[in-house]
Formats: sequence, C-alpha cells, structure tokens
Amino acid sequence: MKTLFATAALAAATLTTPAFATSETYVLDASHSQIVFSYDHLGYSTTYGMFSGFEGEIAFNQVDPAASSVNVSFPVRSMLTGWEGRFEHFMSADFFDAADDEMVTFVSTGIEVTGENTALITGDLTLNGITKAVVLDATLNQTGNHPMAEKPWAGFDATTTLLRSDFEVGAFAPFISDEVNVMISIEAMKAD
Repeated sequence: MKTLFATAALAAATLTTPAFATSETYVLDASHSQIVFSYDHLGYSTTYGMFSGFEGEIAFNQVDPAASSVNVSFPVRSMLTGWEGRFEHFMSADFFDAADDEMVTFVSTGIEVTGENTALITGDLTLNGITKAVVLDATLNQTGNHPMAEKPWAGFDATTTLLRSDFEVGAFAPFISDEVNVMISIEAMKAD
C-alpha cells in the first residue's frame, strides 16, 4: 500500500552532472505504469492491491545514471483492492483516513549504480502525511524508440519493502503483516 513509485521509479540523484552528460525529461506512461503491493493476511493468504494511472517525471541521464532524478505522485484514493469493502476500510480512520486530495509522493535524493542496468535509488516517500527515506532496488528493462509511438521510451522495474507502522497505518499488526512488499513497473516516454 505504498510505493513509489515509483511508484515508483528509477534513477535518482543530487549528484553533480558531468559537463558531457545531459538529462532528458521523460514522463510516465500512465497506462503502462503500476505499483503492486502485497502483505500477509493472518497467515492464511497473501493479499494484493495496486495503484495505477499515476503521473510522474524522470530526468533521465543515460550516460551518467547517477545524475538522473524521479518525481512521482498519485492520490491515495486511486488504490485498487479488488473489493469495495476493503478499499473503504483502508480509507477509514483505521488506516489512511484519506481525503479526496491526499497524495502519495516519491522524490529521489540519491542513487548507487550497482550494475550495468541496476541501481539502488534512495528517495523521500510521503504517505499518510509522513515522510521517510525509502530505497528502491531498480532495473532498467529497456530503452529505445517505441515501435508504435515512434519516440524514445524507457522501462523500469523496482522493488522495496515498507513497514506500515512507519507511516502510522499499522492497524492489526502483527496479525496482518507490518511488512508490505512493493513491486513497481513503469514505462516513460521522452517529453515533447
């Protein structure tokens, strides 16, 4: 039930950009970007939910990934649970007590390149009015011209684990796991 986005997301930093490297602005493709979360329910099942259709912007530097950054936001009430009763419970005072305009945000603050297509992205996740540092284990899936859109495109996956209690939405823990596993997959297109 947290994210991201990556929500999600990708490369990040506050590091100095070398003179030869430039960042290009990419915007998330809302129709192909999602955050899936899961948690243990009383030991009987793994329960899933999702956020989708969110917006964000990436300053993507392919030459120097550490000089990239990401900024993503979406309404808490865009959560999809597959069951209206569960959604309403999550939006209640037991959890988010979420107003219509309450947002989840992720703003990158740093990056550690760990391989040719992998990095650890650190950023500030704000959820339920609380901001905590979160590390995303990210993979660059692919870059290139999109065959239908005919413009530069990039795709990324990332994972992290959050503690509900860190964001004061830890009701019923430990019976319902405090840990929430988050999987992020996004596509982004070069801005016009």
